[in-house]
Amino acid sequence: MDFPLSSPLVNRLDYVSSTGSTNTDLIAAAAERPDLSVLVAGFQSAGRGRATGRQWLAPEGSSLAISVLLRPAAAAKLTPNAFGWLPLIAGLAMARAVGQFIPAEQVAVKWPNDVLVNEHKISGILSELLPDFSGVVIGAGINIRQTAEQLPIETATSLAIELGSTEVELSNDKILAAYLGELRALYSRFVEAGGDATASGIRDEIAARCGSIGRRVRALMPGDQEITGNGVGLDEFGRILIQPDGARELFAVSAGDIVHLRHN
Repeated sequence: MDFPLSSPLVNRLDYVSSTGSTNTDLIAAAAERPDLSVLVAGFQSAGRGRATGRQWLAPEGSSLAISVLLRPAAAAKLTPNAFGWLPLIAGLAMARAVGQFIPAEQVAVKWPNDVLVNEHKISGILSELLPDFSGVVIGAGINIRQTAEQLPIETATSLAIELGSTEVELSNDKILAAYLGELRALYSRFVEAGGDATASGIRDEIAARCGSIGRRVRALMPGDQEITGNGVGLDEFGRILIQPDGARELFAVSAGDIVHLRHN
């Protein structure tokens, strides 16, 4: 499959019709790939979600699995803490890309990087650190042509559903180019700012698109710990800040699932 719009946006782009996991494949090949290398698959049989044991599967040809190698040059001097912003940047990039095809005001990010359309998930993102700590591989899956019956959960959606027809013409290349273009622009700004999400303005842009801020949420964290309260912002490390019910001090969540609760 050719990607004439997408290929010029990155340093290398490879496509396979199917694979086990694009993240696994790209991590294995990372030593021989430049920064901003991309691997795309029309189907993956062993896609994973952020939660342990959770799989991401879709009927062949109905979605895209996209993995991007982000390995800034050593001269950029990004710290490991800065790498924590990269999956959030990818979530913002995907939200902006989806917003090019459907009304942007309907698209939000559920912290840290699930992309929702009217509270229904259209894209999930999983980042994995390279074994030598030189960068990360960002994996993203986007639902494109699935019908409601083909989606694994009722709270998922696809571009075809949101556009009102599974017969609508959807170009994989246009969708991929929208995502890669947004990702490259944000990533370049972030690296040029030395990995400073605040100075680059990216922290504010992510917060503005994050639907978990300004509403009641429940954070489900490792160790069966959970907190319910109001999402109020992001700290300098990209952690979501929650004002727990009945408490004055803010709680910073670095890992876990966020559940959006109904507005009061």
